[in-house]
Amino acid sequence: MSTSASLKTATLAAILIAARVAGAYAAGHHKGALDATDPTDLTGPRVEALIEQVRGVHQGIVDARRANNITPAVAERLEMRTARIGRAAEKVAASDHGRIPAAQYHDLLRQLDTVDQRLMVNTGSGFLMGDGADGGNYPNG
Repeated sequence: MSTSASLKTATLAAILIAARVAGAYAAGHHKGALDATDPTDLTGPRVEALIEQVRGVHQGIVDARRANNITPAVAERLEMRTARIGRAAEKVAASDHGRIPAAQYHDLLRQLDTVDQRLMVNTGSGFLMGDGADGGNYPNG
């Protein structure tokens, strides 16, 4: 692997990690005692963090495709899944004054994490578990 490819891979990994950290940071904030929002609904910074994570994964896909770390077909599949998650988040938030019920929020995060894991595995920056004896290796996480 050339130095340029290693740098691109490291940059891609840094972007993906930064997106996850930003989301985890935003998700970790607690609401104030006087906040009138139902605690089962997520609003404001958490919704914005989810949308930013979608954008981060999208950018990771674009960067991986430009670096020829994934094929156009893989990029298209990952991008379609990422776009669907983003549209779902925006639709739910728009339909309820910027709120996303906690269960849907966590489901969208899980789906986005699955896409992110697929991207990392396809670019060679993910960790695989298993020895392939049962038919394959599986992403760690």
